[in-house]
Amino acid sequence: MPIPHLPERPALRATLAALTGAAGVLVFEPFGLFWLAPGVLLALFWLWDSAPGARQAARESFAFGMGFFLLGVSWIYVSLSVFGGMPVWMAAPATALFCAALALYYALAAFVYRRWRPQGALGRALAFAALIALADWLRGWLGTGFPWLAWGYSQAPPSPLAGYAPVLGVYGLGFVLALASAVLFQVRRGALAAAGCLALGAALGSVAWTRPVGESVSVALVQGNVPQELKWRPEHFAATLVRYRQLVAENPARLIVLPETAVPAFLDAVPPEFLDDLEALALARGGDILFGTVTGDSERYWNSAVSLGASASQAYSKSHLVPFGEFIPPGFSWFLRWADIPMSEFARGPQGQRPLALAGLKVAVDICYEDVFGEEIIRSLPEAGVLANLSNTAWYGRSFAQPQHLQIARLRALETGRPILRATNTGMTAVVMPDGRVAASLPAFSQGVLRAEIRAYEGMTPYASSGNLAFLALACAALVVARVFRR
Repeated sequence: MPIPHLPERPALRATLAALTGAAGVLVFEPFGLFWLAPGVLLALFWLWDSAPGARQAARESFAFGMGFFLLGVSWIYVSLSVFGGMPVWMAAPATALFCAALALYYALAAFVYRRWRPQGALGRALAFAALIALADWLRGWLGTGFPWLAWGYSQAPPSPLAGYAPVLGVYGLGFVLALASAVLFQVRRGALAAAGCLALGAALGSVAWTRPVGESVSVALVQGNVPQELKWRPEHFAATLVRYRQLVAENPARLIVLPETAVPAFLDAVPPEFLDDLEALALARGGDILFGTVTGDSERYWNSAVSLGASASQAYSKSHLVPFGEFIPPGFSWFLRWADIPMSEFARGPQGQRPLALAGLKVAVDICYEDVFGEEIIRSLPEAGVLANLSNTAWYGRSFAQPQHLQIARLRALETGRPILRATNTGMTAVVMPDGRVAASLPAFSQGVLRAEIRAYEGMTPYASSGNLAFLALACAALVVARVFRR
């Protein structure tokens, strides 16, 4: 069925594009309307295909991206203004500029599509799917990368397409989603082809790529719910330590995990009696405690996770830092004059850090933002049997950030075939199983401890073995086929 053309009224088309982009946020958490994604992507395909030329297609795709990102990552404004202390007149334009930079990837994809648009319906569908997925991959790779809201994340379980994640990763999943959306109304027997994509995804979802090994281990994930505006205040430091010590004492487990910077101070400045108490509690249970803190000194310091207990003390230091939040890019030192962000110049931890040996498990640790980079997470495999993410998303208030971050973790579990332990300050603390299912979680913005039993997993998913190579090969092959159709 050919896609009908919209009226050639640029303002109307751009407005429709922006509204469609905003509607695209509904397919992600906390809304979770994954079944709406084909409609949103089909509307974007419609805009690309019916635009009079490449430049207008790019402008309309840019408008789509602005609507999509301004709503979807609006929490960036919250972190800059509400908790970062940046004036509204500066935080709002800064957020808009950031979203504009992200929207440019979709604008570039639309421009390329229209410059050499294939003539056949299948060729156009293949080109659209490849360019959308490559746009998401590029923005997750160039610079420090920001792959948040890549389309594949919307298809976490219960979507039948989730089965593609262990094979092709989140970007390959986005490719399949975009292709199924485009062929649905473009290709003869498109509904049958889309149904085939769903059926194959469901079949792949039934494959157990990894398997549990060893005995189960009791875990306790601590959610302190320390308000961000109080977290770094010296007068609140003692109360924070008392809170965490009490939660640990009341919830025995062989492995206890506290959030990112749960101890908001340099490790050397933490009262020795507090660390001795934590170690004694861990030793009494024959296990270990892992907590977030700051290591180093005022000249050079790291965002770290440190362990105490029956195993030798170990540490992991964050290597993929957040621009402006954890380091200031060259030429932007003026940023600190307008924002009040403590510990904003962390050093990078080394890449390729080994998993930590804790409570009889090999645990690959990552801190907050690091788990949005799938190819970095798989570096710890196959040695690691469990993944642990320590986060503090209190910076983003009661926004979409927390449920979106948990959805990202679910894709990491599918890609790696490993359970994930998420210990967060204000949410969402959870245990995610290798099939992407959330086994248990705590309500956001509540104080509590999530207790569970977990086992390590062994084996490798196809994605864990090859990373994004399979997706990139598939996308390039799709573009080659589309080029053949053009000729």
